[in-house]
Amino acid sequence: MKDNFLKNSFFLTLSNLTTGFLMFIFIIILSKELGPEGMGLYAIIMPIYDLFICLICGGMVIAISSSTAIYLSKKDYPNLNKLIKTSLFFDLFWGLFIAILVFIASPFIAKYILKDSRALKSIMIICPAMLFVALSSILKGYFYGIKKIATPAIIDICEKAIRVIIILSLLYSLKYVEIKNTVFSAYLALTIGEAISFLLLYINYKKSKKIYFQRGTSESSLQILFNTLRISYPLCLNGFLTTILAATSSILMPRRLIIAGYTYQTSLALIGKFKSMSLNITNFPIIIIISVSIVLIPDLSKTIANKDYYLVQKRIKEVLFLAFFIGIISSIFCFIFSNNLGFLFYKRNDLGNFIRFTSITSPFTFLSVTTYAILNGVGKQKLVLKHSLITSVIELILIYFLTAIPKINVYSYGYTIIITSCISIFINFKALYKNKILTHSFNKTIWNKRYYS
Repeated sequence: MKDNFLKNSFFLTLSNLTTGFLMFIFIIILSKELGPEGMGLYAIIMPIYDLFICLICGGMVIAISSSTAIYLSKKDYPNLNKLIKTSLFFDLFWGLFIAILVFIASPFIAKYILKDSRALKSIMIICPAMLFVALSSILKGYFYGIKKIATPAIIDICEKAIRVIIILSLLYSLKYVEIKNTVFSAYLALTIGEAISFLLLYINYKKSKKIYFQRGTSESSLQILFNTLRISYPLCLNGFLTTILAATSSILMPRRLIIAGYTYQTSLALIGKFKSMSLNITNFPIIIIISVSIVLIPDLSKTIANKDYYLVQKRIKEVLFLAFFIGIISSIFCFIFSNNLGFLFYKRNDLGNFIRFTSITSPFTFLSVTTYAILNGVGKQKLVLKHSLITSVIELILIYFLTAIPKINVYSYGYTIIITSCISIFINFKALYKNKILTHSFNKTIWNKRYYS
């Protein structure tokens, strides 16, 4: 199992680094065309997209991958096939309903929520993408659960490459000059990419399904859907509520910066430099953490189902050490070469201070993300919901008060990341010890397998 875990983690990390690099290129292209103000507009639209994605399919990847891993370990292929079919039908109708509502409400969202009419066309074009992402999440969860990491990984690489090609074609062939049209072209590229990604995933699923098809007794579709939603519902609610709070923070920031004495255009530029540019550099290594977390969740679910508690604790120790180590290395590197990185990727000399500050957040962010993945893997989705809401509310409060202070301004986002990540780490570790997932004799259990005999 260890070899499979390490092999899958390595392959997914390698592929995600490739997709991350392609997305990095995508953002760099955008930053050159949009400038800081345009990147700020792009940044405040994205939380709206993330919000409704969470509402449609939040938690489904984790729920499907965990359930798939359990069915596969029991060789229960009929229920495995029914799980995917039922989930696809459910997300198709639910996703279509939400996407239509968002499309109808897009003028209201642009004018009264984002308070920037330039966002209207972009909001409308991301509605189809929501449906494609929802359906893709089911298929990705399936492939993660059956340990065929290569399929979604390669498709993700193709999708990101296509997105870069599309954005280049739109920007240089159509010659958009207005910010609203350039931002629209970016989200159009996103939608086309997600459509292609779903199509490729579905084709590969149909081929893979034949391998696992086998006659046998199966549960009712309603029971399977209920079991899936029971896992995904807390994660969906968590994603939806925390994304609402995150979106509120994003919408709030330019208004609080205005109170701090900046114009609206300058506020968007500051947000673009800090969040869309600097954090994009310092958070790049988190791709490794997310890759390992994706493999970790079904791995822990299966390991606990097999009652191999020794391996559970050993695996947790490995990923925690990895997250902290990568966070420290990333932080030191970005802090030392902050000015060089800003000029190298964006040809700007005014990002050094932002990159230095955001680099400090890396160890805290990486470790926090890993602790949430561990809680998901051991089936503590309700705790994930509770803890995420606590930190999201704290984030909103900190953004509200700190951003309006002229000396802090946009750096409030960095302070908020550090504080909320530390809180997450503390309460997540406390929960892991309280629920006996970790023990105070942790080091002993790692090297003494007889502890569980």
